[in-house]
Amino acid sequence: MDHGGHGMPMDLPPFTLARGLEFGGDAFFLIGCVVALALYGWGVARLARRGDRWPVSRTASFALGVLTIALVMCTKLNDYGMVMFSVHMVQHMVVSMVSPILLLLGAPVTLTLRALPTAGRGRKGLRELLVALLHSRYVRIVSHPAFTIPMFIASLYGLYFTPLFDFLMESKLGHIAMMTHFLLVGLFFFWPIMGVDPGPHRPGYVMRMLELFAGMPFHAFFGIALMMASEPMVGTYEHPPASLGIDALSDQTAAGGIAWAFSEIPSVIVLVALLAQWYKSDQRQARRADRTADRDGDQELAAYNAYLASLQGRGR
Repeated sequence: MDHGGHGMPMDLPPFTLARGLEFGGDAFFLIGCVVALALYGWGVARLARRGDRWPVSRTASFALGVLTIALVMCTKLNDYGMVMFSVHMVQHMVVSMVSPILLLLGAPVTLTLRALPTAGRGRKGLRELLVALLHSRYVRIVSHPAFTIPMFIASLYGLYFTPLFDFLMESKLGHIAMMTHFLLVGLFFFWPIMGVDPGPHRPGYVMRMLELFAGMPFHAFFGIALMMASEPMVGTYEHPPASLGIDALSDQTAAGGIAWAFSEIPSVIVLVALLAQWYKSDQRQARRADRTADRDGDQELAAYNAYLASLQGRGR
């Protein structure tokens, strides 16, 4: 028996973690994950051949980000997510809030810019086109908080509480488009906040934290709305297959709890990353100041002391 007549399985056995983690899922995301890892590995290898270092932590973070996508989209979790709201919500939260953070911590744009060769004078290669794209008006708009925060919120309320979600879930292509949308929205939302890769918007650390906290509460409110509902709110999951042995309202309550809980996970990850970046930035500035003082004999400090002495002389 198929889900909506589009070749999606409905007669699945009751969900267990072991069954959910069996290999399966969508070939689109499997190919995408393999290509992403291959391209990133090519970039790291190219830098290594050139004698340049690339942090192992960035490689590990990017690989982990890709693997989180594969975990929820290239396993049977993808099949269960078509008929169980709770499993779908795990997919959504991971793809939109966990995977983007890990991918961005891998600094894929920086790696690409360093790995691609520079075109000759008067010519434009892939590197020059990427630089032009990063400085384009389009990227400035889609990466601005005035766009990313509303889009981040609309991906919840404007999708699940309208007929659009049911329409997309009717076909495999619609489901792929929706999950790809979740990933892209997450990437653009967290890109200026993480501040690892170059981009048109680079706010200070305090402003980044404010941008983060501006979007996270809406995930919690969304989860609470699902948990408090007295009837199923999404038509796709209103009548789960009998073979699953679940109740639609209970499954929706579980989905709401997952959405609420996941609103805390990225906040913790991002805050730790931002504090680490802030600390490293202060350390770099301190080292630069020390080097400057060593070169000029600490003239800045001497000038400041002379200024204080002049003030003291005027007060006599």
